[in-house]
Amino acid sequence: MTARRPTILVIDDEPQIHRFLAPALDAAGYDASRAETAAAGLAAMAVRPPDAVILDLGLPDLDGKEALVKARLIYDGPILILSARDREIEKIEALDLGAVDYVEKPFRVGELLARLRAALRGRLSQQGTPPIVFAGEIEIDLLKRLVTRDGDAVRLSPREYDLLARLAEARGRVLTHRQLLTAVWGPAHAEDVQYLRVFIGHLRQKLEPDPALPRHLITESGVGYRFVGDAG
Repeated sequence: MTARRPTILVIDDEPQIHRFLAPALDAAGYDASRAETAAAGLAAMAVRPPDAVILDLGLPDLDGKEALVKARLIYDGPILILSARDREIEKIEALDLGAVDYVEKPFRVGELLARLRAALRGRLSQQGTPPIVFAGEIEIDLLKRLVTRDGDAVRLSPREYDLLARLAEARGRVLTHRQLLTAVWGPAHAEDVQYLRVFIGHLRQKLEPDPALPRHLITESGVGYRFVGDAG
């Protein structure tokens, strides 16, 4: 019996994007579904929810961020933003509104597919989150609140652990400064980005083989951080 191929809904008004992405998605093992307006994309999500959505922000009938807000009322799967808007504030707003990642146009298809795979892995984790997250020599037991590196326990403060756990739970996805600060320190500290820089630095010192060249705790400049764990 052949396994079902994941369906990816691409909402973009540029025909060349669909002509480019459809064969790339097919070759990567996905079924591509097409919509050229926000209205058509929202209708498609309501009728047959896809496994993931790739959403352009510059749609002819509705701003993509408004479409994202409407989509989140009817769809809880991963939504990747694909847009020519390169301002950091645009990325942050889209992520805070519920997007799981953001890829700028022009883009490399390999990067887009990698981000898509990470988003789909995150979706599977949400449906049945593995209690243990692996990243190279790092092991994070989310049930026992235990972190080890090369088999040795790593001593983390409660704040350090909470920050690492939020990133590990969303592995592969970028979390904004505001999302992390609100989750770990509370809404009153949503703008205290320096807190994050200090604590990410502490975590890198304790977990990364070379803190100056991190492999797992990755900075998304001006936006936030992502945790890169092992595939699977």
